[in-house]
Amino acid sequence: MPRIAPATLLLLGLASPAMAQSVKPLVDARLRYEHADQDGLPRDADGVTARVRAGLSVSDGRWSALAEAQGNLAIVGDYFDGLHPDATRPLIADPQSIGLYRAQVQYRAPGMTLTAGRQRIVIDDERFVGAAAIRNNGQTFDAVRAELTPAKGLKADVTYAWAVHTVWGIDGTAARQGVIEGNNILANLGYATPLGMLTGFAYLVDQDEAAVQAYRLSSQTYGLRFAGSRAIGKAKLGYQASWARQSDHGRNPNDYSADYWLADASLDLAGPRLGLGYEVLGADDGRPFTSFQTPFAAVFKFNGWAEKFTPKPADGLRDLYASGGWGWKQVGQAKNVSVQAIWHRFESDRLVRHYGDELNFLAQATLGRTTASVRYADYRADRFATDTRKFWLQLDWTI
Repeated sequence: MPRIAPATLLLLGLASPAMAQSVKPLVDARLRYEHADQDGLPRDADGVTARVRAGLSVSDGRWSALAEAQGNLAIVGDYFDGLHPDATRPLIADPQSIGLYRAQVQYRAPGMTLTAGRQRIVIDDERFVGAAAIRNNGQTFDAVRAELTPAKGLKADVTYAWAVHTVWGIDGTAARQGVIEGNNILANLGYATPLGMLTGFAYLVDQDEAAVQAYRLSSQTYGLRFAGSRAIGKAKLGYQASWARQSDHGRNPNDYSADYWLADASLDLAGPRLGLGYEVLGADDGRPFTSFQTPFAAVFKFNGWAEKFTPKPADGLRDLYASGGWGWKQVGQAKNVSVQAIWHRFESDRLVRHYGDELNFLAQATLGRTTASVRYADYRADRFATDTRKFWLQLDWTI
């Protein structure tokens, strides 16, 4: 299906006189300063970027449509953006870009939601499919998605995606393509139990771009996930566990299989917050791209904010992590105030070598329509990559 198809569908929807009962503007903006200091590089990276998204959503009854444009400007561009070579500075994956972010038509009925066009797709905790929201250009899919609830507690979520629009924007090239076409199937079947949601999933990634790792990110992943929470007095216990098996798919020249494991628990004590987890992205025989990969994930959320493990190392990754923090519903005029610290210990899955350790810190609060955040990451290398420190100051505003 050609790339113009989602926009064409949307324009047809907007042209319909019936679809004019409700019109809503879509506007959000972000201003961010990001700093990176990486051992082995002679200069630091400093980026001041401004990202704006703007569009319209129209709806009438069960039908709706939206169009949203996106632009990212590097006000201070003293960094390697991933596309324009600069061997002296660390990577900040926010290249300047402008283009169509979303363009979709949606139909909603009891027990069914159908969405066609360029859309943002977030599945579960974004470990396998997400929006990459931390990056200014985001990630969207040209896709048809069906979300069905045929019975109480049962939900099916099936997507066919023929292109993914990556964080590299309109100038994306080589292994960092802006658009990666292919034939991708994303399928979830979930059932709500008294203790939590049990989900079976299948993610079939079949990429058509030889420049993107020579098809070696094409894979088939099948697995199970269980996630839930329980109230214990005023406290809340959260838990999740997951297992998956991944192997080569489509034109992937590698013959491999690798397992994924996750166990995670959190405790919210109506203020103090604690967490502990262990994640394993397994390896096969140590060849490049024969370890467990997650090409559609919101990768920043996992395995440390210094982002040293994208793509995953050939010998896989084991991530033991613990977190602590505090949250307040309101402090003065500020709402949803929180502070958090996370510690990671990274090892290889194959041969069990210590990669390094990382500390992450985050403080954020919301005032009116603006959310302010301060974030820091400190990766201390042992046998993988080099010491890296990153710092962010960010303001997000939405109408």
